[in-house]
Amino acid sequence: MQPVVLNLERVNLSDQQFHNLCQANQNLQLERNAKGELIIMPPVGGCSGNREASLISLLWLWNNQTKLGQVFSSSTIFRLPNGGDRSPDAAWIRLDRWESLTPEQQEGFPPICPDFVIELRSRTDSLKPLQEKMQEYLNSGLCLGWLINPQSKEVEIYRPN
Repeated sequence: MQPVVLNLERVNLSDQQFHNLCQANQNLQLERNAKGELIIMPPVGGCSGNREASLISLLWLWNNQTKLGQVFSSSTIFRLPNGGDRSPDAAWIRLDRWESLTPEQQEGFPPICPDFVIELRSRTDSLKPLQEKMQEYLNSGLCLGWLINPQSKEVEIYRPN
């Protein structure tokens, strides 16, 4: 199944309206890219879900030992500086940056780009939209990103410059 992309350019969905839409449709995984398009993501299958859980677990274990930041799952929507609202498969934010947010910002869709993200390509994902999503993170201040492609057994590494 491919994501459904809706052009909302003429609708001009506000941040609060997007938040309300997500709250009213919690059974859907919704994102919004920097162009304002609404992306309805299909659920992943068992193999992709297992890989995602493994990656989050490893990231959490590392962070639990180092205590350097906070780890997030694909359930978290980050409000990026470029206007996108994105949910990486796994994310990490330095503790000082996370603690600079207000409790209200931490509870809602945090208005911050993660320092590190992992996107895991599932069998049905097209590569180009994932690469564009990684570029969106970079344009928003990402320090390091991994786009893992199990089909080709390749990892694309994203860093500024």
